[in-house]
Amino acid sequence: MISFLRSLIFNVALFGLTAIMCFLMLWVLPMPRPWMMKVVRLWLGQIEWIERHIGGIRWQVKGQQHLPPGPCIIAAKHQSAWETFKLHIIFKDPAIVLKRELLMIPLWGWYLKRSGVIAIDRAKGARALSSMMTPAREAAQAGRKIVIFPQGTRVKPGAFIPYKSGLAALYQELNLPVVPMALNSGLFWGKDSFTKKPGLITVEFLPPIPPGLPRKDMMARVQKELEAGTEALSSP
Repeated sequence: MISFLRSLIFNVALFGLTAIMCFLMLWVLPMPRPWMMKVVRLWLGQIEWIERHIGGIRWQVKGQQHLPPGPCIIAAKHQSAWETFKLHIIFKDPAIVLKRELLMIPLWGWYLKRSGVIAIDRAKGARALSSMMTPAREAAQAGRKIVIFPQGTRVKPGAFIPYKSGLAALYQELNLPVVPMALNSGLFWGKDSFTKKPGLITVEFLPPIPPGLPRKDMMARVQKELEAGTEALSSP
């Protein structure tokens, strides 16, 4: 009962705050993107307050020494909505690869578009990968880190979905190192789950994979290391 009530209050606070802020922050949309993102990060800080003080969810980052100072490709595990709220805090100004349908969400999609995401239309197949390259090159030239979820969707802890070709395409095109990003957020903020569990979420960056490897070798290495790193974080 306590878990249900805590989760109910958490969800009402989270979605209520988000709805209110989407309206109150409309004035920031015409601002230069860096200024707008500073305001957005204030909202993300409020979400973190809700997580900590209502949900009992804390978080930590390990392996930051593996992040190169310049642009790179972050191959991130995706278990929960939680990490989508943290990417702009961890990386400051990432270029996040996401499905184009998210831009169609009323109000919310406007902020996503202005934040400089790389939106792909998955229905276009190979053409979607081609259209991803121009904004990805521009992001890399601007020194931004490019975040991609190589499995393309949220995956519950312990489950497996094959890795998709988007990561390999970026790796081959941009000639940048790939940093695997393991996490265990799904243990506390489950996929499509109403219940939120208190605990410590860990994000861990693994050693970078250098550019120039055959794409099959890179993909095999990312999958092996990211799955092993995530499993280690998810173990009791």
